[in-house]
Amino acid sequence: MTASHFKDPPKKSLGQHFLHERGIIDRIVKAVNPAPEDRLVEIGPGQGAITFPLLDVHGRLTVIEFDRDLIFPLTEAARAHGTLRVIHRNVLEVDFTALAGEEGPLRLVGNLPYNLSSPILFHALEHAAVIRDMTFMLQKEVVDRMAAGPGSKVYGRLSVMLQAWCRVTPLFNVPPGAFRPPPKVDSAVVRLVPRPAGEVGIDDPVRFADIVRDAFGQRRKTLRNALSRQCDAEAIDAAGIDPGTRAEQVPVDAFVRLANRLS
Repeated sequence: MTASHFKDPPKKSLGQHFLHERGIIDRIVKAVNPAPEDRLVEIGPGQGAITFPLLDVHGRLTVIEFDRDLIFPLTEAARAHGTLRVIHRNVLEVDFTALAGEEGPLRLVGNLPYNLSSPILFHALEHAAVIRDMTFMLQKEVVDRMAAGPGSKVYGRLSVMLQAWCRVTPLFNVPPGAFRPPPKVDSAVVRLVPRPAGEVGIDDPVRFADIVRDAFGQRRKTLRNALSRQCDAEAIDAAGIDPGTRAEQVPVDAFVRLANRLS
């Protein structure tokens, strides 16, 4: 019923791959499982594959869409499903804290553009205090990195930064054929739940981010060399970490411990 509203094909320049597989859509909606009082915000609704089913079960939804050509058809098609508020803006410019206001935390949902997934995740982290949870579809390789533990070949900066601030739970994989046009990679749906401030335990977020960035800047270097701009080997050892180890072997809580000692 809504397909006739959308005439334009996906735009390669914006990394658009529109989800169409109904079984996958239903699993995403079930994973979100919105309650009546929830404030749902969808990033990149595209042609409304997730938008309209969420509206059907929840009744109201805010979406953030950058593609001007999708605004009118989304708005028109949504009339049959519920109340849709459209924010026409680059999501990296959206202040989620201001959007939340005094009305309670946000629940973010979205099929994120693969070329912007990491910047969007880091942007959301800056507003973690007003976000209850995030259910995102991303490239499977990125989800694997997000959830990886120390010692894994894909454990890195993204793993540490996200796991320090959130509980990361991969939910299920999505094959290329579920999209139009099909991407060249597998996708996956993941849930991120921001940790309470007291559980995070990071004294200086900027210092923590600097240490993690430098530690993984050159993966073959030991921490003694990789963190030479941040501290000396004695400081690393004092935090209970072997200065001769590499970043990929260091658990998240050890990075937190080191950053707190240095700050």
